[in-house]
Order: sequence, then C-alpha cells, then structure tokens
Amino acid sequence: MTDSPRSGAAVAAPGAARSSAEARQALDLLDTAVGAMGGEMRAGQHEMVRQVSEAIRTGDHLLVQAGTGTGKSLAYLVPLIAHAMDSDRPSVVSTATLALQAQIVGRDLPRLLDAVRPALARPVDVALLKGRSNYVCLHKTGGGFPEEDAPDTLFSLGEDAAPHPAPASGGAPASALGREVVRLREWAEETTTGDRDDLVPGVSDRAWRQVSVSSMECLGAARCPVAQECFSERARAAAADADIIITNHAMLAISAFEGLAVLPEYDVVVIDEAHELHDRVTGAVSGQLSASMVSAAATALRRHASIGTAALDTAAAAFESASELLSSGLLPGGLPDDVEQSLSQVRDAARAALSDTKTEGKSEADVDGGRQVARSRVTLVFELAERILAASDLNEVVWASRPSTFTPGSGYEQPDESSPATLNVAPLSVAGRLREGLFEDHTVILTSATLAIGSEFGPVAGSLGLSGPGAPAWTGVDVGSPFDYPRQGVLYVAKDLPKPERGTSDAQLAELLTLLTASRGGALGLFSSKRAAEEAAEALRPKVDFEILCQGDSSLSALVTRFADEPDTCLFGTMSLWQGVDVPGSSCRLVVIDRIPFPRPDDPLMTARTRAVARNGGNGFMSVSATHAAVRLAQGAGRLIRAAGDRGVVAVLDSRLANARYGGFLRAALPPFWATTDRETVTGILERLSGR
Repeated sequence: MTDSPRSGAAVAAPGAARSSAEARQALDLLDTAVGAMGGEMRAGQHEMVRQVSEAIRTGDHLLVQAGTGTGKSLAYLVPLIAHAMDSDRPSVVSTATLALQAQIVGRDLPRLLDAVRPALARPVDVALLKGRSNYVCLHKTGGGFPEEDAPDTLFSLGEDAAPHPAPASGGAPASALGREVVRLREWAEETTTGDRDDLVPGVSDRAWRQVSVSSMECLGAARCPVAQECFSERARAAAADADIIITNHAMLAISAFEGLAVLPEYDVVVIDEAHELHDRVTGAVSGQLSASMVSAAATALRRHASIGTAALDTAAAAFESASELLSSGLLPGGLPDDVEQSLSQVRDAARAALSDTKTEGKSEADVDGGRQVARSRVTLVFELAERILAASDLNEVVWASRPSTFTPGSGYEQPDESSPATLNVAPLSVAGRLREGLFEDHTVILTSATLAIGSEFGPVAGSLGLSGPGAPAWTGVDVGSPFDYPRQGVLYVAKDLPKPERGTSDAQLAELLTLLTASRGGALGLFSSKRAAEEAAEALRPKVDFEILCQGDSSLSALVTRFADEPDTCLFGTMSLWQGVDVPGSSCRLVVIDRIPFPRPDDPLMTARTRAVARNGGNGFMSVSATHAAVRLAQGAGRLIRAAGDRGVVAVLDSRLANARYGGFLRAALPPFWATTDRETVTGILERLSGR
C-alpha cells in the first residue's frame, strides 16, 4: 500500500518500483559485502538499500522502519559508501546511543569497507565526531585552566558535593577523585584520540570535568597555545576531510537549532535510532537556571577576572528569594512578577559583567583559561535568563523543579519543596526548527525498528516537522523483519488485574511471581520507575530459587552480561533496559512490562504539549502521551526476539492494554505476536519454554 506522504502514511511494499542506476550500484555493493562476510541476504535489507539509494538520488526524505534482525546499519552504510564515490560533501550518520556509535565505528564499517574495498574506485575515509567536552583538554591538563576547589553543583545539577582531593603524604592523592584525575593526566600524555570512551576503565563525571572543557570554556583554535595538538580540533579536521561522519543526535540538534558549525557541510544524513531524535533534540536544547548558578558565576568572576560582582551577587540573592515561593511544576501563566523582576536583574548584571571582561584585542598571554571559564559561566547565565524572560514570545515552556525524594505510597519521587527552585526552559515543539535547520537543506533518512504505529508514520513524522503546510516531501517504508513473530513470540496481557495505581500492587506482584515460577527465571523485567523495580526484586527474591538482579546492583554492562550468561537469572530495571538490552537465546524467554510507559502525569513539558494540541483542536492525549507510550512499549517488547531461534513471551501487567479504548492503538505498534489473555495458557507455554 502506498499513500500520499502528506497524509502521514506512505508504506511501500518491497520491490514496488524499478531500481535506478544508483540503487543497482548500491545493491551490487551489498551483494559483494554479504558474499565476502559470509552472511545471508535478507529481503528487507535488500529493499532498504534500494529505498535509501533512491532517497539519496531524488533528495526526498525517507522514513524506514526496519525490524530487529534486518541488518539496517549495513543497509544504509552501503548506499552511503556508493554515494561517497561521486560526492564532494560528506554524509553523516547520527545515533542516539554511544553503544551504537561504537558498534558502527568499531565493527560494522571496518568489516564492510574491508569486504567491498576491491569494488571501490578509492578508499573511503570515516571520522567519529563528538562534542568538545568528550575530549580531554591538553591546555587544561597542562595547567592552562584553574583547578576547581569543589565540583560545581551549580553548573552540573545532580552531582554530589565533595571537597577537592588533597594530596596525601608523599604527594599521592588522598581520595578516589584525586587518583582518577592523576590517571587521567597520565592517560592524556599517551592517548591518540583523547576520547573519553577510549579510556578503560572509565572515570566519574566529576573527575572528567577536571580535564575537559565545554565549547563555551574553550579558548578557540586562534588563541589556545596547544591548538595544534588539541584532540577536539583534530577530530573536527578529520571530519572535514571524511566521506562519512559518525556523530550523535545532540550534535545534530546544536547544528539545527543554534546554527553553529559543529559539523562540516554535508548533503545526506542517516538518523539511526530515529525514534529517539525528538526527545534527544529536546534535551540538547533545554536549559536550567538556578540562583546558585548565578552565585557560582559571580565567584568565578571574582577569582579569575578580578572585577567587582556586587550587582551579580545582589541579583542572585533577589532571584533566590523570589524563587523560594515558586511551586514546582509548569508555569502556564508565565513568571510571577517578583521572579520576572529578579531574573531581569540577573540578565542585566550578567550583561554588564560580560562587557567588563571583554577579551577582544588582548594578547594570548592575557586571555587565560580561568578568565575564559568565568566568562563562559556568566554567558550561560545571561543567555538562560534572557531566554526564560522571552519564553512566551519564543513559544517555549518554563517550569520550576526541585530535587526529588520518594514519598511512600505515592509511587513517584516528589519534589522537596523546601529546596531552592531551578527554572527550566524547553521548546514547546522542535518540529519547526528541525524542518528549517535539518530538513530544508539536507536529504534525511530516518530509521528505527519503531517508527510507525500500525502502518502510520504520521505521528513520528509530524513530531519532527514533516507535516503541515509547507512540509517537505517524504516517504515512509516498512521493510519488515526476518522473524516469524506469531510463531516465535506470545503477547500476554493480564486483563483481569486492577487498573494500575501509583506504586507496585500486591496483585501485580502475585501475577509476576506466577509467571516467573512457570518460566523458572530467564526474565527481563521492565518497570516504569527504579523504585518499582527495586520493590519487585525485594518482594520476590525470597520466593524464588533463582537470582533476581536489579539495576543499580552493579554497572549496567556487568548486569546484562551476567543476565545473558546465566539462563535462569532475571534482571529488573527501568528505561535504559527498555531500549539497551540485546540478549538472544533462552536467557531472555520472558519480558515483563509492569505498566504502559505513559509520561509521568506531572511531567511539565508533556503537559504543556498536550494542552497545546488540545487548543488547536486535536486530541492531546493521543498525540502526545499515547504516541510516546506506543513507541516505548514497542521498544520494550522488542527485547524478546533478537534472533531467528528465539522463543518467548511478552507479558504486560497493565489491564488497560486489553480494556481501554486506546489499547488497540498501542497494540498496533507491537510486533505481531500471537496474543492471549488467558493465564493458564501462558503459564503452560512458559513451562514448556523452561524445559519442564
């Protein structure tokens, strides 16, 4: 079936059109690669190569849903390699996660290029490009920036405060943080990339901040004395000369929203894990401002720029006093008058401080790292204050937040209203800016295992700016999956359980125990909150004779490795497990989802977006909350079948999936498992799967 892309659903059947010369060239490369790597050609992979090649040729945007096991990375890398032979601009591949980024750079592309090298007219250059703070700063490790007396909780929200490590007798660092910093400085002299992900074992965020700088703090290539050796600058130079650049969604967001040249000029971009693009872009362009951030900026000015900060100190105090009375949550009526006045004071004081510390015309020796750090902090404060004050004109959302604590019986962590408030700002919608900054000037291919709900690509396409008047042309294609879902998997919905309330109910725990007992473990438990996962693990461990691991017991990678290696061990956790676990085989024969993953009812940004849709005559719940839940539910269910030999059950302990009016909409996003609501049937299946 093929519908108009303007209608929001364009689903092409494999082989629906004759291949162009460009597509045939890419398909020949695919044949070469598959043969050289000893693999097997998949129908969906073949069709995806053809569709991606056609999109590159025509310049039309493409949404490709490719089920697990399709081999989609190979299917978009092959056309990009073919395109590189004739293009004078690089192509970009953007991922949401470091894991996929590492897989592409470390495994997929090297194997593919080695396989097709004889068929290429020239070598293909590949570059990995990340944000500046991901690389160690040699100027900082060499003493060009000041030591931090304490980790700045004001500019890195959520970090715990601890004193700066002092050397012990004999010069050895006395704390774990100190030892990490010493190791980082030694590593900086040996590494060839300076990339944090190449440091094994890793270090804490607090330690990494001691040896890295943000883009604002960086002196820039023109003034930095070690610019020639700078790892970040080297990565950017390599990207400028590359045929294919591997980066992340945050870099795309900065390029699209800020107009900064963080990426070289490119003509084609493939966005993998595209179901994450909307949220990752939103996160990258959101901001937070607190009174303590303003005070920290003033402190940095006094220490490193030697100027008076009375105006900024006064503004910080006024802002703190005004924000103490703010209730946590959305501020739909705008800022209260006293908060707005204090924020204006902050903006004006920050502007004056920036004027007093201008560095234009100063020699390199006069522009030290400490002064740059101070200016970067004041710049951030100024920009955030100005942005929050203009939020209504910019169509942005503002809300107040505080650190949270868990209240028994609530089911959620609740803000501690006695703590200082932080003001948050985020775009009401990223669609318009993505349309202007990403889709207008590039050919964009978006791919994921979960882009359509049923056969409809419209909800995801619309959230990214591909619908409405003036939207660019696009095509949506579902190339299917090599798996036989009705034969390999079962969807069980516990329709007789009470509608879930906050927290974990006794009925849910009893149902979960029945399922775990029948399967004799081998279960991945996906929970709506960390607290729910912990409560379930604590309640069930004494009642079963197999291990139940819980997220937080160890590193995520260690937990997943143990879960994969021990067939009867269970693993319970929250959102990072919903999308980040790939465990084929019998170790994952049961996936349990405690509730439909709707956004939290008190999520300010989701609330604002829901209200905006309703004001425009739409169904806010379906457009925002239900669409969000459908994509994440599909991601969670997708943990079950990872290989052709996998068998298992996805059990949803939320009766609304069977009984609510929107249940059909959500089920349409799931793989086409064989479905049942009968407990005895599913326990019998699990017993057979467990080998009993």
